[in-house]
Amino acid sequence: MKEILRVIDANFNRFKEGLRVVEDLERFVLKNNNLRKRARNLRHSLDFLLKDDIIKEAIKYRDSEKDLGRNLDKLESFRKDYFDILYTNLQRSKEALRVLEELLKILKPKLVCKIKNIRYNVYLLERDIYTKQGFKNVNKESN
Repeated sequence: MKEILRVIDANFNRFKEGLRVVEDLERFVLKNNNLRKRARNLRHSLDFLLKDDIIKEAIKYRDSEKDLGRNLDKLESFRKDYFDILYTNLQRSKEALRVLEELLKILKPKLVCKIKNIRYNVYLLERDIYTKQGFKNVNKESN
């Protein structure tokens, strides 16, 4: 169970960090307060679902010093522009939610539908960022 809690902790953090990057780019670079608020609300919705219960338990098993994924690979150390950063962090957020969705089927099955709903709202946020911000071509190699 400790290992599952570690995966949940890592993906909870991955989701929040990814959406925080999106939120800050919307706030400071793209200056779209509506999209910024949506990213922020999604970030906080996961807090609301998990922070008071499972995350407090999962943090006890965090072992960042020995994490095999701690070192950056070559793809992680380069981004060509802020759109590349936006794209990558949206993908990271969606992937983290999917992992949470699967693992919570074991620990908290009643939360799975709520996590899935957050994931689908990230899909909508992503679409709106691409359409409202004028991004016509998604660079498939940015991932």
